Amino acid sequence: METSSQVDDSGLRRISDLVDQHAAATPDAEALVLGAERVTYRELKARVDATARALLAAGVAKGDRVATLATPHPDYFVTFLASASIGAIWLGLNPRYRPEELAYVAGDADPRVLFTRTSIDGRSYAEEIDAIRRAAPSLTHCVALDDPAGMPAVVARPAFLAAGEVVQDAALARARQSCGGRDPCLIVYTSGSTGKPKGALLHHEACVEFSLAQDRVWPLYPQRFLNYFPINHVGCVLDVSCPTLAAGGCIVFMEQFEPRASLELMQRERITAWASVPSVFQMQLALPDFESFDLSAVQLVIWEGAAMPVEVIRRLSAMFPRLATNYGMTETTVITVVEPTDDLDVLANSVGWPFEGVEVRLVGPDGGIVAAGMPGEIQARSRYNLLGYWRRPAESAEAYTADGYFRTGDVAVQRPDGRYRIVGRLKEMYKSGGYNVYPREVEAVLETHPAVTMAAVVARPDRLWDEVGVAFLQTSAAVDAADLERYCRERLANYKVPKQFVLCAELPLLPIGKVDKITLRQRAAELSGS
Repeated sequence: METSSQVDDSGLRRISDLVDQHAAATPDAEALVLGAERVTYRELKARVDATARALLAAGVAKGDRVATLATPHPDYFVTFLASASIGAIWLGLNPRYRPEELAYVAGDADPRVLFTRTSIDGRSYAEEIDAIRRAAPSLTHCVALDDPAGMPAVVARPAFLAAGEVVQDAALARARQSCGGRDPCLIVYTSGSTGKPKGALLHHEACVEFSLAQDRVWPLYPQRFLNYFPINHVGCVLDVSCPTLAAGGCIVFMEQFEPRASLELMQRERITAWASVPSVFQMQLALPDFESFDLSAVQLVIWEGAAMPVEVIRRLSAMFPRLATNYGMTETTVITVVEPTDDLDVLANSVGWPFEGVEVRLVGPDGGIVAAGMPGEIQARSRYNLLGYWRRPAESAEAYTADGYFRTGDVAVQRPDGRYRIVGRLKEMYKSGGYNVYPREVEAVLETHPAVTMAAVVARPDRLWDEVGVAFLQTSAAVDAADLERYCRERLANYKVPKQFVLCAELPLLPIGKVDKITLRQRAAELSGS
């Protein structure tokens, strides 16, 4: 398969090296697009170099943190690449976070420089910027990515960049030569579903090698991805931005996701990879005039982050012959992958084979490898795994086994064909009458019901059974609880059948599009009066 431009990976040590390669090979190719702004690889290199010089002039050294508070925008990627290129560690901040959330992350990471939007959609971010400044005592520079009028403590970007013009080429080269490989370049804070968010520390080698390998398993020409994911999420930086850069492709940014506008943008920009989380696909497909959009440029459909309902897969496969998915997490980048296929069973009932360079094993409660066909915790060992959690040595050590496997907390079974099927999470698993119940297994059954578009199962306390399941369901047609119960009893053991079925207009979602199970567990507890 032809690629946008040939990548010589023999000398790649930093994720930012890819900018230089494509700027030399295809300088006029589009790299980044947002509305009328179209940035070529030549222009991207100039912006990255200018920002890197300014960071050095500001005193940023190897290992210092650089934060960016912004929407999905070319500015985000420039600040990430520039920071990483000189050995700094970059982190993204989500504008949807409350000031308290931003203060927590900033206080934990303690950045030296903050790049920030001062307003978004007409709303001032002065309160958020002040919260970050108070929480991060090491912060020496706060740089506006827009007009900082009325914020005297925030420097305008042109002035910040101008201060970097004194940095000579040799000084920039020395800074870059001193970093790369397994040096950290990125902190991604996990969602914190079991406590305060932790900063997963990722490195250049993982970013580079994963990007090149993903492009090999999911080849596209030309590679054009739509990116509307929040910049603090691994999906934005690693799943979309870095592989597109590695391919010499084009990232089309969308600052605020909206189903109709996203399809219009895919049509106008001739997007070749329709990639998102399952909930987004369902919102787009639910538009009454979906069929009117011209998506003929799409070469590959990819979903990540959660299982796709089988009926949605059927609908997508009727339109596109190449569908794919993968399985991974922030800490591991990737673990398994499904290569492009139209095999409904593989797409609906597996997350594929181990990704290139990943060792996978399933481990039981006793620490031993489980027997064939039995559920076990997925443990993964690869060069893509995190270095550790930022400033959390005890939790970093606990995350790994003695022989270097990362403990995912996810439970899977290995199918007879060697592929893996996710059945749940250890922390989501609950015991009903002494039996282990994995919610994902129940959700997968419910999502095969013709009236159900999305299912989420959580546990609530029960005096008799200890815990029982509550199924929250988003439906597309009339259905009642008795019908759903009968449907489950025909397909599941009795102890796995939810005791309550709650019909919802829509399920609560996290910013990245995953179902918010913390909220659902609270609702389930309220239903039981606990």
